[in-house]
Amino acid sequence: MIPNTDRPFDGIYVATVCPMHSDGAIDEAALAHHFRTAMSTDGIVGVLVNGHAGENFALSRAEKRRVTEIAAATIGDRAIIVCGINAEDSFEAQRHARDAEAAGADVLMVFPPFSWALSLTRDMALTHHRMVAEASGLPQMLYQASVGSGRMAYDAETLAALVTLPNVVGIKEGSWETARYEANRRLIREVAPHVAVMASGDEHLLSCFLAGSEGSLVSLAVLVPDAIVALDRAVRRGDLAAARAAHERIYPLARAVYGTAPSGYAAARLKTGMRLLGLLDCDRVRPPIGALDATEIARLDRAIAAAGLDARKLCPSTDTPS
Repeated sequence: MIPNTDRPFDGIYVATVCPMHSDGAIDEAALAHHFRTAMSTDGIVGVLVNGHAGENFALSRAEKRRVTEIAAATIGDRAIIVCGINAEDSFEAQRHARDAEAAGADVLMVFPPFSWALSLTRDMALTHHRMVAEASGLPQMLYQASVGSGRMAYDAETLAALVTLPNVVGIKEGSWETARYEANRRLIREVAPHVAVMASGDEHLLSCFLAGSEGSLVSLAVLVPDAIVALDRAVRRGDLAAARAAHERIYPLARAVYGTAPSGYAAARLKTGMRLLGLLDCDRVRPPIGALDATEIARLDRAIAAAGLDARKLCPSTDTPS
């Protein structure tokens, strides 16, 4: 549900995971509970479903539609539902966009196809996003990939062209480098000031928020939503001490989840962290990603303790999707 405000897309969103049974099938009851939990923290305005944390690269088209349907059924009356569109060819992206709209999404987030890491032109990027817009009139958010992702990280010329497309209302700025984040934000504020620039570097949310942001679509919020909301609010009111205190809670978890190689295990680490906190019964991820080893789990356990989280206050649920 998109609010009727001057800046309807600003705010903190939880980039959700996709709970699974031990056989790898989607656990719909756990997914519905996860969505409800995501919206239970004051200050959270919506969710990003079928993002990288939600294993969008491993889900079938039908599964991605079902994830969106469950989100709409459980929290659609009080949350902005942003649905990730991640497809290698533009015709498939159009099909996924139509699915998302029919399933109840409010906004589409168009991810750059992984093949673009090797080769991309500005016209390719524009064609892909325009074709998605032809398939669905929903507002679009862009995804700015990290500086280490090759051509998937849009250069200034491509980014300037994309943010001026008619449907674009926001961007998940995931450059993962504060200098690039600030440069891109300044560019967007100059050419498309209506576009919400959402910080996405979990390890350096503090510096990004200080440089300026309209919010964040952040997967670490599945573990510490209160700390991320507190950080955003503290920066906005100019309370640096409170902002640094929130950052001290966030940083150890961010390092354990994202700052440890291989980075492709981030979704697995998020799920295992949720299991350690009693938020998930099963931390299964889709192959070829496997289970975490004992060293990884111990590192997560220490980071959870450093964040001041108490697993005894959290418990799983077996709610069924409504």
